[in-house]
Amino acid sequence: MSKTSPVRKPSWLKVRAPSGDNYTRIKDMLGELKLATVCQEAKCPNMGECWSGGTATFMLMGEVCTRGCRFCHIKTGNPKGAIDEFEPEKVAYSISKMGLEYVVITSVNRDDLPDQGSNHFARTISTIKKLDPKLIVEILTPDFKGDRQLIAHLVGSKPDVFAHNIETVERLTPGVRDPRAKYRQSLDVLKMVKEIDPTRYTKSSIMLGLGETDEEILQALKDLREVQCDIVTFGQYLQPTPRHLKVIEYVTPEKFAEWQKIAEDMGFLYVASGPLVRSSYRAGEFFMKGVIEKNRLNQDQNNKEDAWPQM
Repeated sequence: MSKTSPVRKPSWLKVRAPSGDNYTRIKDMLGELKLATVCQEAKCPNMGECWSGGTATFMLMGEVCTRGCRFCHIKTGNPKGAIDEFEPEKVAYSISKMGLEYVVITSVNRDDLPDQGSNHFARTISTIKKLDPKLIVEILTPDFKGDRQLIAHLVGSKPDVFAHNIETVERLTPGVRDPRAKYRQSLDVLKMVKEIDPTRYTKSSIMLGLGETDEEILQALKDLREVQCDIVTFGQYLQPTPRHLKVIEYVTPEKFAEWQKIAEDMGFLYVASGPLVRSSYRAGEFFMKGVIEKNRLNQDQNNKEDAWPQM
């Protein structure tokens, strides 16, 4: 009996190997400071494009995650409480040297820490914003086991965009994500952010190609809108190694375009949808930069008008 042949990767998923002076400079600097990026750890297909353009997604609290999602290439294990106390300053310094206007900060899960790393995460955001108040900061967080107090602490550090990914549809969640990561719990995280501070933009991401149906994707979008999620991204799941989940389907660019239209019609503020789109995606960052800067300008104008003496 012949073995089933693996699904072949289509032409639209082929990308050039990372290169360029800026890419090399950033790689060397991050290596010297012993900083991790999700770009490297997750083998993001857009790493060359983003780094050459001066964009990177920093990953806090090391390279070892306490959870073992079956789609993720990041190492799993027990970091045993190890943490770099100077990391917030190192990240802020790196950002200043890269000349960024929009930065994404994420982290591994740290279930081994009493506060699951929430204080370290919040301190990094505060340090970055203190160094450059105009810098737009997006965070992509773990679920913190749905602990409202920890989530409120992060919201209080005032990230401009608060992202947390549901990753896949509800039916597939138990087989795709770590058992501690629940579909409804992830929705609750996004809901809590809006309840704590309605002015924060929220964002989530869905991988396609894992065997989900159109009806299940549509329900996931409805669930996200129910918790007032502002931004959603769709990308193709790519199997990082043979031990990870297999790709069930390579979704066509035309199908991704259909999902973008459907999501936009449902009222999402911004939708990025394409085979190579990832949660942190330059086109989305560019769009959100425009929205946030416009809001800041309006707020500054309102503050000036409030300060004028009344006749």
